[in-house]
Amino acid sequence: MTEPAHGDTHIRMLISQERIAQRTEELAREVREGLGDGPITCIGVLKGSFIFMADFVRALGGPVRCEFLGVSSYHGGTRSTGVVRITEDLRHPIEGQHCLLIEDIVDTGLTLDYLTHFLAQRKPASIQTVALLDKPAHREVEICASHVGFTIPDEFVVGYGLDLGELYRNLPFIGVYSP
Repeated sequence: MTEPAHGDTHIRMLISQERIAQRTEELAREVREGLGDGPITCIGVLKGSFIFMADFVRALGGPVRCEFLGVSSYHGGTRSTGVVRITEDLRHPIEGQHCLLIEDIVDTGLTLDYLTHFLAQRKPASIQTVALLDKPAHREVEICASHVGFTIPDEFVVGYGLDLGELYRNLPFIGVYSP
């Protein structure tokens, strides 16, 4: 067992800040190589993806547009309710654009599945998905992100944008929360 992370005895570090930075750079290179030098519209899923998205778009380089979707499926708990609600929609059209949907974590797959279909109706040139974390243990729909940072075990994680009751988003690493 590693030392408690960031002074909280309920959080154990799973992925370090340094490893996240390294993997984010790798993901950005993969995406840029695949989509070329043209403009890319990155769509961050709020709130969890905001820290990862900020680092990712800086690493991506080239012409990048940033959009956000507010989405809720947890409603304050540690398990997804399975009900996806759009709480904030895109502010600009994405028709004809190469889009990257940027997620913090793919758990049940319901949110990613819903959002890819939701965005496809807006006729982008392409939609790829980038997820910092993939937790396949609770998958309810057959869906995989196009690009995944880390596959993690079936544990509740916080930090680097992920929260528990709006706390711990500011941790610079991914930690496992154990009450």
